[in-house]
Amino acid sequence: MPTTTAVPSTMLFKPANFINGNWSYEGDGTFNTVLDKYHGTELARLPHATEEQMEEAIAAAYASREALRKMSAGERSEKLEALAALITERQDELAMLIVREGGKPLGYAKGEIARCITTVRTAAAEALRFTGESVAIDYGPGAGKTAFTKRFPIGTIAAITPFNFPLNLVLHKLAPAMAVGCPVVLKPAPQAPLSSFALARMMEEIGWPKGAFSVLLCGIPVAEKLVKDERIAMLSFTGSDKVGWHLKSICGKKKVALELGGNASVIVDEGVDLAATAKTVAMGANLYAGQTCISTQRIYAVKSVFGEFRDLLVKEYGALKAGDPSDQAVSVGPIIDKGHFQRISAWVDEAVKGGATLLAGGKPVDTERNIYAATLLTATKHDMKVNCAEVFGPVAVIEEANDFNDAIAKVNDSTYGLQAGVYTNNFAHVKQAHEELEVGGIIINNVPGFRVDSMPYGGVKDSGLGREGLKYAMEEMSEPRLIVY
Repeated sequence: MPTTTAVPSTMLFKPANFINGNWSYEGDGTFNTVLDKYHGTELARLPHATEEQMEEAIAAAYASREALRKMSAGERSEKLEALAALITERQDELAMLIVREGGKPLGYAKGEIARCITTVRTAAAEALRFTGESVAIDYGPGAGKTAFTKRFPIGTIAAITPFNFPLNLVLHKLAPAMAVGCPVVLKPAPQAPLSSFALARMMEEIGWPKGAFSVLLCGIPVAEKLVKDERIAMLSFTGSDKVGWHLKSICGKKKVALELGGNASVIVDEGVDLAATAKTVAMGANLYAGQTCISTQRIYAVKSVFGEFRDLLVKEYGALKAGDPSDQAVSVGPIIDKGHFQRISAWVDEAVKGGATLLAGGKPVDTERNIYAATLLTATKHDMKVNCAEVFGPVAVIEEANDFNDAIAKVNDSTYGLQAGVYTNNFAHVKQAHEELEVGGIIINNVPGFRVDSMPYGGVKDSGLGREGLKYAMEEMSEPRLIVY
């Protein structure tokens, strides 16, 4: 049965920007209304920050570097543990907030909160063991000398995050920054910013230094001020490739980490359990209505199993439930907004008109609530948007590959390269996939949507630059300083 829960209390967050340790209910006179993505009811109305408020946040973050520098690794770790404890204490409220503001299915939202706790606790542990390295120079002109590096925080981080993991993707920027001692100015996604403001309240409660974390909703010109400012040492952005590469082009000399998504692929080899594979692939393509950057979008089955696997996959699509995300049985909830809902529908219609065959879905389930059916296409062309672009919706294509070599070539025939799933029991094919697939991560016998928060995560080509995952993000947010004596 669907779960009925009241709109999340503003005790969890304040409907205001958090700037230099203070809550500001004033802005530029315009507001951002956050809606419950299934019911359409208003959750909060937040002011858009002014350029002057952004200046205050940047100046405060820059000034807070000294307070963070004086904190020991042990103190930073203790603050992270305190944050993890608060998230644990409020996990049910936070999960429901994500359901409401993001339209995420309840079970998946609870999974996100569990990951948040892991993310923060891993950062707390990494803060204690993160260090430089000894450098071997005891030869030639370096004979008799010792050298080693110590890592220092790079400076203020500008963090820009998307709607789909409104708390955990923020923490993938904030937690490593806290662990190394970098201030953060955060601009969350306007569709689902409330989790970030709930986080700001918790940061206030744990006593993180004033000014070292600010959260501002703002328009594009004010956000670009954050990106361009020379006091910002690093831009960490997660979102669309178009926006990410634009921000890189205007940010100047600062360091940049971009996680930009893609059109993730799955290869299905002969010799695997096709029924079990079909079940996981169907879920991997449609959980949270496909609104993750590593959602399965392109499926390539080798010729010997293509027909059987296609039919099994269609059957699994028929078992998926769409509707109210607070219902534990629902995997396909609402698309984040009407614009994306209409775009997804148009891309599917365009593919069908262009000759693609519809195997499942292909139509709205609930136009008023922006719910689109789990959709599976075949006989697509490479230049169709459902194939070559990032759908970011419950849409996948399945095509036949002549053999494993052909499947790898088809996966690589993309401007993206984030993660890929490979279902095979042939170890030679495991090694080949690792050597030849042009992606940041290969997941064996699972979908590309698999992620453990400590692993290095990021892509190649148009999927971005740099790596997230706690230790790896800490390396991005710090610099080695060498000493020789």
